[in-house]
Amino acid sequence: MQHLKGLNMRAPISVIIPTLNAADSLPACLGSLGAGLEAGLIRELIVSDGGSSDTTKKIADAAGATWVDGKAGRGAQIARGVAAAQGDWLLVLHADTLLDTGWANAVLQHLSNVELAGYFQLRFDQAGRAAEIVAAWANLRSHMFGLPYGDQALLISADLLKQVGGYPALPLMEDVAMARKLRGQLKALPVSAETSAQRYVTEGWIRRGAKNLVLLLRYLCGADPEMLAQRYRRSGQKS
Repeated sequence: MQHLKGLNMRAPISVIIPTLNAADSLPACLGSLGAGLEAGLIRELIVSDGGSSDTTKKIADAAGATWVDGKAGRGAQIARGVAAAQGDWLLVLHADTLLDTGWANAVLQHLSNVELAGYFQLRFDQAGRAAEIVAAWANLRSHMFGLPYGDQALLISADLLKQVGGYPALPLMEDVAMARKLRGQLKALPVSAETSAQRYVTEGWIRRGAKNLVLLLRYLCGADPEMLAQRYRRSGQKS
């Protein structure tokens, strides 16, 4: 993990990471930002916490991050991080997601597209056919239906985010709500984001995938996000 103090204050990107007891995954996530540091892309790191009881804050402090805290709920946490950000661009990144080594070049090339938000190609940190199929479906869904999830990260200019009304402070499906706001203004970046497959391994790939699909369909049909969030938390997920 690289120390992030002394960042270039003229750099364009504020990285926002929502956390909740993320001590096990956060160091690797921060370490994957190294290419962006070397390229002079990262202005600041903001860790927006939802009430961690582990060493998440200690890790964030050691990395030189700005710490923002408040009520748990990924959408609200991201919205608080956005409010604290000073960059012209925002990179919203989950704490259990690692950006691929070539991400800085891909992002640098995208920064002229201020009218488009970018997202990464999904890959899991587990090998096997099941992981490949689920990742392929996620990438196909993103391409065909314009619905990338938060695990794929989101790169968006501060101006565009303001134009679409800001980040939705929802307890769940905030990434889907954001993607719907950005319909027609999303672009896949030619680089991967590797996310944890732990929840799939624990529950089973088919069972977890089916739960995710049911949650999505219920949300798209108008179900209350708070009710869906309660079901999500019972499944043992973390921010």
